Amino acid sequence: LTLRVIHILAGVFWVGGTLIMTFFIAPAAGSTGEAGQKFLNHVMNNMKFGQNMAVAAILSMLAGLALFWIDSDGFTSAWMSTGAGRNFGIGAGFSIVGFVFGVWIGNTGRALAKLGAQAQGKPSAEQAVQMQKLAKQLRTFSLSAATFLIIAVFFMSIARFA
Repeated sequence: LTLRVIHILAGVFWVGGTLIMTFFIAPAAGSTGEAGQKFLNHVMNNMKFGQNMAVAAILSMLAGLALFWIDSDGFTSAWMSTGAGRNFGIGAGFSIVGFVFGVWIGNTGRALAKLGAQAQGKPSAEQAVQMQKLAKQLRTFSLSAATFLIIAVFFMSIARFA
């Protein structure tokens, strides 16, 4: 029961945070100029959003792995070939890919912040091009993470009924 609660609550935080950041906070910060960038900087640095997301993702995945281990009797039982076993496994695979995109989001966000700090005001033409490239990567990685996590939630939510 404890593992299930940890898995679900951490997963809700992880997936919910990803969706809110991808579809609302980041676009709003991007469209509100310097004020939005200051807000996003505060959320990421002062409130440690990225670190909290990483902790939630890791807790969710570890608890999920432990639950999968228990349900499958150490990944050995016939349960793994049932609808539930397959769907939990597929969901786990999608969540791992979503996590990898999350790592790339963090790395890209840090690179973008570093470049912005180096610009100190109006960026040079070269810095502006690099910032646009990183911002585009960040959007692509965010949409990808959100998509993979939505698919993971779908498979996990139907697993017991398959």
